[in-house]
Amino acid sequence: MKIKSINAYEIIASGGYPSIECRVELADGSVGIASVPYGASAGSHEATVLLDGDKSRFNGKGMLKAVQNINEIIAPKLVGLEADNQKNIDQIMIDLDGTENKSNLGGNSILAVSLAVARAQSASKKVDLFEHIIETFEIKNDLKELPSPMVVVIEGGKHAHNSTDLQEFCMSAVSNHSKFDQLRSILESYHALKKVLEENKLSTNVGNEGAFAPEGIDSNEAPFSFMMEAIGRAGYVPGKDISFSIDAAASEFYKSGKYILNLEEKTLNSNELIKVYSGWLDKYPIVSLEDGLNEDDWDNWVELNKICKERGVLNIGDDLTVTNQQRLQKAIDINAINSILIKLNQIGSLTETVETCLLAKKHGFATIPSHRGGGETNDTSMIDLAVAVGSKFIKVGPTRGERVAKYNRLFEIERKLGLN
Repeated sequence: MKIKSINAYEIIASGGYPSIECRVELADGSVGIASVPYGASAGSHEATVLLDGDKSRFNGKGMLKAVQNINEIIAPKLVGLEADNQKNIDQIMIDLDGTENKSNLGGNSILAVSLAVARAQSASKKVDLFEHIIETFEIKNDLKELPSPMVVVIEGGKHAHNSTDLQEFCMSAVSNHSKFDQLRSILESYHALKKVLEENKLSTNVGNEGAFAPEGIDSNEAPFSFMMEAIGRAGYVPGKDISFSIDAAASEFYKSGKYILNLEEKTLNSNELIKVYSGWLDKYPIVSLEDGLNEDDWDNWVELNKICKERGVLNIGDDLTVTNQQRLQKAIDINAINSILIKLNQIGSLTETVETCLLAKKHGFATIPSHRGGGETNDTSMIDLAVAVGSKFIKVGPTRGERVAKYNRLFEIERKLGLN
């Protein structure tokens, strides 16, 4: 079915600044609408989020240039083409941009069109987006197991001021229950966590992702004991029903070759930080560690990976790999990680995202599609992607409409497939 029209415009994302939404209509009247998130904490190797830079409008964070690129540069090249050739559509935009990091047109521009085309084509075929992705990219998936929730419950770093140096502490579902009941157990524990924090005279304000941002917390290890207590109070067993996941986002506290933990007033080298993580892995039911080291601290990632593998822990690359096949391949070649976080806007097209997931899958890596902290939207494409490629987890915050929309989409798919 041919593309009839492509129109883009600004919408407001979760942080109160704009993002892009794109509407694609096909010749049969089918419509696909997609919006693009972006992160407050972003790796330096990510695809470009093209901003206007006009300080008189949204403090320079408007996206009218990106909108204009879609409406005036991309649309004329794609209107009239067949929408069912996703790889061709995406490659035309990548070539049109002509840069490694999509800095000319903007990764946000390209991804908005890429996802909207996929949604329009799936609407034309009268199938769900995840089914369209499976068919388009010839993915082998029997759809008997859906990704489990990895829920951010305490956040710090760039996502919350005066909290932990590490960016996210998550509760990850490890029981064999339905995805709805997995999330229920975590949310019940999240509500219990509020009481635990209050009893410890810590604030229960929330950060960018709807997780608690306890100002006044005295160490980066303290969240684990609070989470252990909360899970028990909610009637669950740590390590059996719910385990922990860490997103250190270490690039954010890496300065001049050292890792600076302000809460403990410590300055550590890579080996010393790895020893801290190793102690936590031995002490708490941690199933994954994300971005434990700086995004270019390649040699030390290899050592961290050994320690994680020995303990059966997912060693997840995010800023390290930025959903990029080339950086993932390097990580595979030197044995730096055993899992990868997936963010569609890090690379900037559906095709490149899926191909990165399939490369990870080929090497036995877990994939974990994730929300973005600073500028999330109500778009749920990341869930359909996660289902299509057979991801192990999805990482999303516990509250706020743009977050729970992702979980509700997962449950919708669970009901459709009769897995609930």
